[in-house]
Amino acid sequence: MLLPYYLGCPSWSENAWREYLYPPDAKPADFLDLYCQVFNAVEGNTTFYASPAAGTVQRWAEAMPEHFRFTAKFPGDISHGGDLRDQLTAVETFTRLLSPLGQRVSPLWLQLSKSFTPQRLPELAAFIDALERPLAVEVRHDDFFAKGDSERMLNRLLLDRGVERICLDPRALFSCTSIDPSVLHAQSKKPRVPPRPAAFTPFPQVRFIGHPELEANDPFLLPWVEKIALWIEEGRTPYIFLHTADNLLAAKLAQRFHRRLMLRLPGLPALPELYRKPAAEQLGLL
Repeated sequence: MLLPYYLGCPSWSENAWREYLYPPDAKPADFLDLYCQVFNAVEGNTTFYASPAAGTVQRWAEAMPEHFRFTAKFPGDISHGGDLRDQLTAVETFTRLLSPLGQRVSPLWLQLSKSFTPQRLPELAAFIDALERPLAVEVRHDDFFAKGDSERMLNRLLLDRGVERICLDPRALFSCTSIDPSVLHAQSKKPRVPPRPAAFTPFPQVRFIGHPELEANDPFLLPWVEKIALWIEEGRTPYIFLHTADNLLAAKLAQRFHRRLMLRLPGLPALPELYRKPAAEQLGLL
């Protein structure tokens, strides 16, 4: 099924999704194939922590349809390993590893740490110029969110080079006062930054970090429904990835987002359902 935007989660390998997304008897080896039947994109979190084996990449290529998008993150050794200009050999090795996926890896994601300061922007410019592939960048240093010269310099650098600025929106997560360990862990790891909805290219990139109670996300989610709809109406093809603290409900949050978008964009097809629960359990989905 072709959609006018890309929708997905941080991964496809959650056993808990057998409670509402995958058939109850689904095997982990089948999760990627099943995931690709519902969503058309996945955020490549796994590659940030370790490069996959070549055989793993080949299996991904065999399971992912041609229209699917895998926004593979550069490994942390590259993005957090010192001067970006010194990482270009490692970049070549990484991109060659992912080559069986072809155009499905688009864009690559460069997630920079909070220690990447505005003074290091020349590094980023050189990195982008050497890469010559579709790229999106996430920054975390406070100066890039201060609406001052540093943020303007970053935005101009990315805009001039046709690189998207990834928008991270963690507001729903930080609105949660739960003392659940998974929530506290997520709040300790995610940067508390204001959202910056950028559209520097035809492919805006959004990461939404949700509240563990699905209904509590709506005040933060509905503005994104409108923004994604407007981008689609402008002829853009946005990407949006939905997270929750432990990601056990991430797929359900993504389904919720799509249902809301269907109300905003009449004619938008529903997502396929691989597993339909009894009618009594369907109450309150919207």
